[in-house]
Amino acid sequence: MQTPILGSAYVARSVNAADSRMVNLFPEVLPEDSGGKTSAFLQRAPGLQALATIGTGPIRGLHSYGDYMYVVSGTSLYQVDTSYRSILLGTVSNDGPVSMADNGIQLFVACNGPSYIFNNTTNAFGAITDPDFAGAITVSYLDGYFIFIQPNSQTVWSTAILDGTSIDPLDFASAEGSPDNLVSSIVDHSEAWLFGTNTVEVWYNAGNAGFPLQRIQGAFMEIGCAATYSVAKLDNSVFWLGADTRGKGIVYRAKGYTGVRLSTHAVEWQIQQYANISDATAYTYQQDGHSFYVLSFPSANATWVYDVATGVWHERAGYANGNFIRQRAACQTFFNNEIILGDYQTGAIYRYDLTLYTDGGRTQKWLRSWRALPPNTNNLTRTAQHTLQLDCESGVGLDGGTSATTVYVSSISSNAASSDAIGGESQDTTAAVIVQGTDPQIMLRWSDDGGHTWSNEHWRSMGMIGEYGKRVLWRRLGMTQKIRDRVYEISGTDPVPVYIMGAQLIVSPTNA
Repeated sequence: MQTPILGSAYVARSVNAADSRMVNLFPEVLPEDSGGKTSAFLQRAPGLQALATIGTGPIRGLHSYGDYMYVVSGTSLYQVDTSYRSILLGTVSNDGPVSMADNGIQLFVACNGPSYIFNNTTNAFGAITDPDFAGAITVSYLDGYFIFIQPNSQTVWSTAILDGTSIDPLDFASAEGSPDNLVSSIVDHSEAWLFGTNTVEVWYNAGNAGFPLQRIQGAFMEIGCAATYSVAKLDNSVFWLGADTRGKGIVYRAKGYTGVRLSTHAVEWQIQQYANISDATAYTYQQDGHSFYVLSFPSANATWVYDVATGVWHERAGYANGNFIRQRAACQTFFNNEIILGDYQTGAIYRYDLTLYTDGGRTQKWLRSWRALPPNTNNLTRTAQHTLQLDCESGVGLDGGTSATTVYVSSISSNAASSDAIGGESQDTTAAVIVQGTDPQIMLRWSDDGGHTWSNEHWRSMGMIGEYGKRVLWRRLGMTQKIRDRVYEISGTDPVPVYIMGAQLIVSPTNA
């Protein structure tokens, strides 16, 4: 039978109910008339190709306009050309994420209070010193004005037209539909969205003398924002991590002037366990027709991704010391016809590459777990699990040249021994060192108690280069125990492509 390996990530509050984890993999749905083998397949998330190191890091923000990209690395602002050579422009303040916007001539850098202007015509750079400037949390551009919100207030300001250094003391208004303070803002479809802790108001340019904006009647949501830098635009809409007077931790997408819930109960359960979500950051990008909202939780060391194309969530992760950590990319811009990302820890900038399977030279691990039996088919009878065959693209091994030079000491000996003990295919138990990628391996383990404890890993080859007929299968997998339920998990770390079309499981019931 087909075991349900395809689908979304969904790890419920009780893993006995659902334990479907998906890390650094995402599904693509095939049209009905595609003639495809299956209705969907899983593919590996793109790797991070290192481009340059800008300053000492971390990369706090990226923005591109004209012929250059602008990078805030640590406390420095850099101008970067298309060859990724950088020029130091000056010093900025604070140490968290920054918000940036441009008017075609000036770049406004909001550093959660103190803010800075770079003029690309005169090359002048400096702090905004206008005595009426009260600081900025976030900044956006609208019809010639920079629109920004003042820290710890309900106040939204506009600068002089086409001049971010000039602020008139009367060019402000208060978002007073609710008494909550503003925490974020964004301009979308020539409208300014003002996010409070519990509500959202939408304003437009009414052409008023002095402060130009006016609130749109009826454009008011009783859903606020839990994290300043979670607000992002994607797919002709606005996305954010929500909060209101009843709670927080739901991800929303705007539909008109209402917020539509995007997160699942499983994703929300994970978010609720994080001690701090106010530091969450988000970026968006599109690649191969998939549009992604990438939401990272620095304090929790986790990253969740929503794919608009499929409506499915998955995890993105780095890998260090045997554990998944948050994805290294913290911010994004599109520059030089590439999706550029900045490292949350160092001064590295990367580009997304669907043909690269490492994260800036670091190991990228992928993982998929799923229940052996389809939903509503488990009658709590013990089963003998005979064979699991993975329907995947095989023969993807590297050629052993410069693309496969990473060497690691494997645990293949002990794993192979345990595999052979249950009748799996034989492996070379003397191998201790492997050139990673030349003979890529998939590791299988399973849980017979719903996902609480796991077996040892059992390794199988995906096929060396050109072995397109290689079968990836495991035999004699034993009988289900205890709660008569089984969860399978496969994973891999080799820097090779991964495409999974399905999995076939041969099982038979027993009388027990």
